[in-house]
Amino acid sequence: MTARKPVLVTGGAGYIGSHVVRQLGAAGYPVIVLDNLSTGFRRAVLHGELIEGNSGDIDLAGRLIREHGVEAVLHGAAHIVVPESVAEPLKYYGNNTCNTRNLLQACHENGVKRFIFSSTAAVYGIPAGASAGEDSPLAPINPYGLSKLMSEWMLRDLAAASGLLYVAL
Repeated sequence: MTARKPVLVTGGAGYIGSHVVRQLGAAGYPVIVLDNLSTGFRRAVLHGELIEGNSGDIDLAGRLIREHGVEAVLHGAAHIVVPESVAEPLKYYGNNTCNTRNLLQACHENGVKRFIFSSTAAVYGIPAGASAGEDSPLAPINPYGLSKLMSEWMLRDLAAASGLLYVAL
């Protein structure tokens, strides 16, 4: 059996991220958690190593990728409060979009092959009918949704240019 490569999980001390980290750890993956603990909790990280820092810190992310031999990144670090995104749009574009761009640069420069992006249904805005599907038109109505959509576009473009394999969930 081949040893599993470490996975870098950003936002891994938050609610969803900590559950992902738990599942990865239970499946035998070595996990490196990068979280600034602005909304996450140290005690929520039950597997792997927690590094306190910003996912948009290119030097830190690059060093973690190199030192641990990371080939896959699960990016869940984000601000997620829609009304706050309307009141403070630059906070959301800075954290959700600019930090994602920096993380992608660190991944690209250090050979990460796979990237899983935690997006949001907010990229669809208010869909016709009661629900959105993968083929629904993209029409975000707030900075939160738009910040996530811009990150999806960056992923798409980087994948086309580099062969990065990605999924936006």
